Amino acid sequence: MKLAGNTAIASILFVTSIFVLGTKLLAPASISIMVEGSDTVIEPIHGFFTFSDAIVIAVFASILGVCAVLLLLDSSQPAQAKKIKRDISGLKNDERRIYELVFDADGVMFQSEIVEETGFPKAKISRCLDLLESRGFVERKRKGMSNMVILK
Repeated sequence: MKLAGNTAIASILFVTSIFVLGTKLLAPASISIMVEGSDTVIEPIHGFFTFSDAIVIAVFASILGVCAVLLLLDSSQPAQAKKIKRDISGLKNDERRIYELVFDADGVMFQSEIVEETGFPKAKISRCLDLLESRGFVERKRKGMSNMVILK
């Protein structure tokens, strides 16, 4: 898995923040109180956070939140599909024109849009798409009352 520079830095900071927060929250400082008088008593108080602990927790919680948002936004963006043009030398002119039209539309187009763009009759588009589909160049999916043409 190859990570971009910002994503790698955010990932490292994310993991580091989780580690630091985990150690600070699971092992808080304990303070011992000594009372002197007639006798000396040492009374430990557990689960106490000092001011410096609170600052460290706040800073690393902020870093954790920012890194989480950056990583979520980065992963939610769709990966840019590489445009790989297949060898279309064996296609006829009309089939090639339809294939290139769908290719230029980022690989997805409605069949009705192909009819509008090319000016070909619906039957001719349907026959050409049948041939392209049988050769494995495109795939048609039904979307309501329309067909979506998707490059394979």
